[in-house]
Amino acid sequence: MSDIIETRDLRFSYPAAEGVTPVVLDGVDLNIRSGSFVAVLGHNGSGKSTLAKHMNAILLPTGGTVYVDGIDTADEDRLLDIRRTVGMVFQNPDNQIVANVVEEDVAFAPENLGVPPEEIRQRVDDALKTVGMYEFREHAPHLLSGGQKQRVAIAGVLAMAPRCIVLDEPTAMLDPVGRREVMDTIKKLNLTAGVTVVLITHHMDEAAQADRLVVMSKGKVVADGTPRDVFSHVEALKSVGLTVPETVELCWTLRRDGLDLPLDALSDEECAQALYDLLTK
Repeated sequence: MSDIIETRDLRFSYPAAEGVTPVVLDGVDLNIRSGSFVAVLGHNGSGKSTLAKHMNAILLPTGGTVYVDGIDTADEDRLLDIRRTVGMVFQNPDNQIVANVVEEDVAFAPENLGVPPEEIRQRVDDALKTVGMYEFREHAPHLLSGGQKQRVAIAGVLAMAPRCIVLDEPTAMLDPVGRREVMDTIKKLNLTAGVTVVLITHHMDEAAQADRLVVMSKGKVVADGTPRDVFSHVEALKSVGLTVPETVELCWTLRRDGLDLPLDALSDEECAQALYDLLTK
């Protein structure tokens, strides 16, 4: 598989009125494979959301280069191609919903792209079915729950037929039910529709569901690998202000007390089995 997003020595600083421009991204080299599910984890101020906004040219590098499907994001003539390739979903779905009826909202982006009406109808129906919101197509968005609104926002991006979706902390404002709805939708998009997913999050349990986990701190990538591998380095994550899933934390704490437990037991079932095996030795 080819890379759909690539950053080379990506550097970025926000302009400051005082003339001081603190570095937000500091030499980020990252390749996102087409069809993959990558979670980017980091505490507030780590640069993860700024990185996300470079992936479809909302922000442009102050140093280095970002490529989307081989296109340099600094190429203004290719901006529409970049935005068609990579769609963005943000924290607050209310900021992305623009119409008074769900299906009209989902149709908004393809209409502005000049997609023929008959194709728009098909795209809207397909997108809403994909996120499990087809039965709400004639509802008013403001009457939906937070999780349902976020799924409508995702459908609006899907209707543009992107090959990659970047979600910037999409569950940050949701309750546990809404978070589960959105995460189930994200995994379905990746597994059944083959959409590349980049999930920006600070939730350990969400990051653990990805195929690959990238950890950021102070504008740099400090860890990159499978969730099992990355989360097994508990001390390294704690040193940059991050925690680990509760299952790993439990095993790590017991290991410090001399018990032989693995640090790659991410799920509740794996942790329970590890404890059972230890107790029945």
